[in-house]
Amino acid sequence: MRAHAQAVIIGGGVIGCSILYHLTKLGWTDVVLLERNELTSGSTWHAAANIHGLHDNNNITRIQNYTMDLYNALEAETGQSCGVFQPGSLYLAQTEAREHQLRLQAAKAKYYGLKFHEVSRSEAEALHPLVNYDGIRCIMFEPSGGNVDPSGVTNAYAVGARQAGAEIIRFCPVTATEPQPDGSWIVRTEKGDIHTQWVVNAAGLWGREVAALAGLTLPLQPTEHQYFVTETIAEVAALDRRLPSVADRDGEYYLRQEGKGLLIGAYEKDMRFWAEDGTPLDFAHELFPDDLDRIEPNMMRAIDRVPAVGTAGIKRVINGPMIWSPDSNVLFGPVPELRNYFCCNGIIPGFSQSGGMGLLAADWIVTGETRYDMFAWDVARFGDWADAAFTKARVRDQYANRFKIHFPNEERAAGRGVRTRPAYAAQKDLGAVFGLNYGWEHPLYYGYPVGSVDETNGFTRQDWWTQVGEEARMLRARAGIIDISNFAKYRVKGTGAENWLNALFANTMPRIVGRSCLTPLIGVRGGIAGDFTVTRTAEDEFWIIGSGMAERYHQRFFNAVPLPEGTSFASLTKRICGFNVAGPASREMLQNLTNTSLAPADFPFMRSAWITVAGIKVLALRVSFTGDLGWELHCEERDQLVLFEALITAGEAVGAGPVGSRALMSLRIEKGYGSWGREYSPEYWPQEVGLDRLCKMDKDFLNKTAVMQTLAKPAREQLCILELDAAQTDASNADATGGEPVFSQGEPIGRVTSGAYGYGVGQSLALAFLRGAEPGQEVEVMVLGVPHKAVVLAEPPFDPSGARLRG
Repeated sequence: MRAHAQAVIIGGGVIGCSILYHLTKLGWTDVVLLERNELTSGSTWHAAANIHGLHDNNNITRIQNYTMDLYNALEAETGQSCGVFQPGSLYLAQTEAREHQLRLQAAKAKYYGLKFHEVSRSEAEALHPLVNYDGIRCIMFEPSGGNVDPSGVTNAYAVGARQAGAEIIRFCPVTATEPQPDGSWIVRTEKGDIHTQWVVNAAGLWGREVAALAGLTLPLQPTEHQYFVTETIAEVAALDRRLPSVADRDGEYYLRQEGKGLLIGAYEKDMRFWAEDGTPLDFAHELFPDDLDRIEPNMMRAIDRVPAVGTAGIKRVINGPMIWSPDSNVLFGPVPELRNYFCCNGIIPGFSQSGGMGLLAADWIVTGETRYDMFAWDVARFGDWADAAFTKARVRDQYANRFKIHFPNEERAAGRGVRTRPAYAAQKDLGAVFGLNYGWEHPLYYGYPVGSVDETNGFTRQDWWTQVGEEARMLRARAGIIDISNFAKYRVKGTGAENWLNALFANTMPRIVGRSCLTPLIGVRGGIAGDFTVTRTAEDEFWIIGSGMAERYHQRFFNAVPLPEGTSFASLTKRICGFNVAGPASREMLQNLTNTSLAPADFPFMRSAWITVAGIKVLALRVSFTGDLGWELHCEERDQLVLFEALITAGEAVGAGPVGSRALMSLRIEKGYGSWGREYSPEYWPQEVGLDRLCKMDKDFLNKTAVMQTLAKPAREQLCILELDAAQTDASNADATGGEPVFSQGEPIGRVTSGAYGYGVGQSLALAFLRGAEPGQEVEVMVLGVPHKAVVLAEPPFDPSGARLRG
C-alpha cells in the first residue's frame, strides 16, 4: 500500500469506484480506494439498478444522460461487461399533474437533444403488450431506459481506474482520518497509513460513521427497501425481445423485466428505518427478512396495471438497506468547515447518476469547481439545524412519497419548525403560511386560517395565486412589509476589513461610511458564485448581505482569502433579523416611526445609516429587492417582534400590510432582478447577466484571472425578460416557473430561470437565458410542456428608468 496519494476514496461501491475512475481521467493517477469489505458491499450489490435520463432538474438530467451513455463506452474501454439492457422505458400518466410533468420533460428532452417522446396507446401496446393502459392520459417513451448489472458496472469502473494506475485495497477498513496543518490528511488503517491531499467519503451505508472520524455529523438515515422478482411468466418467455420498463409513478411502484419474469419494487407508506443509531460495522452482503405485507397496496396497483404479475409466483425477494438525505439528493462536495474533505453520500438513483457524479466530483477536486451548477446536490445546502429529528421526518416523507411530483414552489410539511424567529407566532396569527429557507421558517403569503400549510399540488396557478396577487398589488399601490430575516448577514471589522473585501469581491468597496454597493463574487471558472450588498457602517466595519440558502456554500469562498491580522469576520444571520418596507407610501409610513429624515436629499438611494425606528436601533439600507421605493431595516433578534408589530400598526394608517416571499418573487421579476441560484450561478458569466460593469479590473480579487478570460469572450447567451401571451396563460391557468425550454421557429434558443405573474403590471413574465434573441422577437415558452407565445421585452415592464426606486 502506497504511503502517499493525491486522493484517498473511502468506499468501494459504485460511486466510490466511479470517482476513482474519473479522477484518473483528469490525470490524477496517484489515487487509492479503500474498501472495508468486498467491492459492492453495502447497498450497491442488491440495487435494482434501473437507469433513466430525465429529471425535473435540468443539470441532473444532463449528468444522468452522461451516465447512460458512458456504460457502453466503459465496457468497450475495459472489457468488463456492465450488463447493459436498454429496451427503453414507458412513462405513464394517470393524472393531469403527471401529464404536465411528462410533457415538460419531453420539451426539455427536445431542448437538450435527448430521446424522450410521446407514443400512442397502440404504439405502447406493441412495445409492452402486458400492460393495461386503461385510464392512462399520456404515455412517453425513453428508448435508452433500462437497467444494468450492479457488480458489472462497479467492477468496470474499478478495472478502468486500475488500468490508469489507481490502487484499490479491499478488506481495509479506515480507523481514523486526521487533518494536518497544511490541509492534507492522514488516513489510518490496520494495513498502514496514507498521507493524502484529499479525503473522499463515498462510504455509502457507513457515510455517517466515516464522517464522524473527521468530527462531522451528516444528515443521513438508512431505511429498508423491498423489491421482488417473479417466476417465469409465459408471455415474457414467449417474446424474442426484452420488454421496456414501466414507470407508473402514480401507482407508486417500478416494474421491469428480469430474466423471463418481472421485477417489481415499491416505496410503501408504511416504511421502516434501519440502523438509526449507526450502521453495524460487520454488515456487508446481508439482507433483511421479507415483509411483503407492507408493500401489498403497491403490489396490487402493479397487478392492476400488469395482470400477468398476479398470475406468477415469487422467485426472490430483496429487502435491503438504502441511505437517504433529507431531500433524497446526494450530499455532495467539499465540506466548507474542513480543508480538502469531500462528501458523496446518500445516493438513491445511483446507477442513473454514478457516471455524472464521478465526473463532477473529479471536476471539483481537480479544478476547484464543477462544470455545472449543482447546488441541488451541494452538502452545503444543509447546516447543523438539520438534526436527527429533522432528518428522520424528511426521510420518512421522501421515502413514502418517492414518486410524488415535486411541484414548482412546493413546500412539504415534514420536519418543519426547526428554526423560527420571535415574530413567527405574530405572523402566524396574521394568517401566514410558511416556507423553509436554510432551516428558517419564513412567510410565503398571508391571509389563511391560522396553522395552514402550503398546498401546492400542481404546475398550474394554485389557490394562493389570488392572495399573492393582492399582496403584490398592495405594495405597488401603497406599501408592504416583507420579512427578510433569512437573508445571510455578515460583519467584517478591523483595520484590514476594506482590503480583505476588495481582495474577495469583484467590485470596489465603498470608501465613505454610509455608502453601499452591489458586488459579484466570482467562481473558479469565472462565473457568478454570488451577489452581495456591502455597506460601510464605520471606518473599520462593513456589513455584507447575501443569499440565505447559500450561507454555508459561500463560506468556501470567504475561507479562500486569508483575513488580515487584526480583522474579524462573523456571521450575523442568527443574531440579526430584518424587514423590507417598500412601496410608494413606504417613506410616509416609516417617517411616522423615526426622527431621522427620510427625504430623498437626506436619505438617497444606496445609502445606509443607524437610525431608531419605533424606539429600536436598526441599520437602515435604502435598497429594495422589490424594485420599488423602500428600506431594509436590520435589527437585533430580540427586537424583531416589537419592530414587526410597530410596522404593522404604522402600515394600517397608509393601507399597507404584510407581504410574503411569493409576492416578492413576482415583484422582482417585474423589475428584471436576478436571484442567486436561478439567474446568478457559477455557470453564468458576468456579461451574460449584466454584472460585468461591477467587475473592477483595476484591482486584484478572488478568481480575477478566470473572469478576465470569460470577459474576453462574447456572451454565449443573454438574460432576457419575456412577456407571455395573456390569452394562452389564462387559458392554461399557468405561468412559467423555471426550467421551461424556449424555442424560436422550432429551434431551441434558451430556457427559463424564473417565472411568475407580474400582478403590478398585469403580465405573465419570465426571466430566461436566450441565444441570439432581440427585443421584440417572438418566441415560444414550453409552459406545461406546451408552446406558449412570448415576446422578448426591451426593458423591465415596471419602472424601467428606476424613478420610483430612486425617488
